[in-house]
Amino acid sequence: MKEKTIDYILRSTWMSVTKMYNEEAGKKGSTMATGFALISIDPEEGTPSTALGPKMGMEATSLSRTLKSMEEKGLIERKPNPEDGRGVLIHLTPFGLEMREFSKSVVLGFDEAVQKNISVEELQIFKKVANTITELVNSKKIYDSDK
Repeated sequence: MKEKTIDYILRSTWMSVTKMYNEEAGKKGSTMATGFALISIDPEEGTPSTALGPKMGMEATSLSRTLKSMEEKGLIERKPNPEDGRGVLIHLTPFGLEMREFSKSVVLGFDEAVQKNISVEELQIFKKVANTITELVNSKKIYDSDK
């Protein structure tokens, strides 16, 4: 049998996790992207809309669609940023706070299930490998011939 490439393993694993998260979110009429946004928004202070995209690793266009949908569902509200007259802070509504707790419980449930089935040592190695791959990609050390 031909060995699977590292990128295939990463992609197929992430696709499985995404499917699982979307199935769980769907039980509450939500999506993984919405859940991730809810977790990324500061529940007390709100979060500047410009900081949310980089924090979530999302493009501005995808994020604006997600935020529009969240606003329509009554999960968030946009308020002027008192420290930046041009900026907007995204705040969670009471319903948004409730759904944030649900999203956190889904993520923590996944973490707990993985930790029950994989040893501490194996998880440490996994995290080290994942961090190294991220560093290689972010430092452009894979395809940039100048490095």
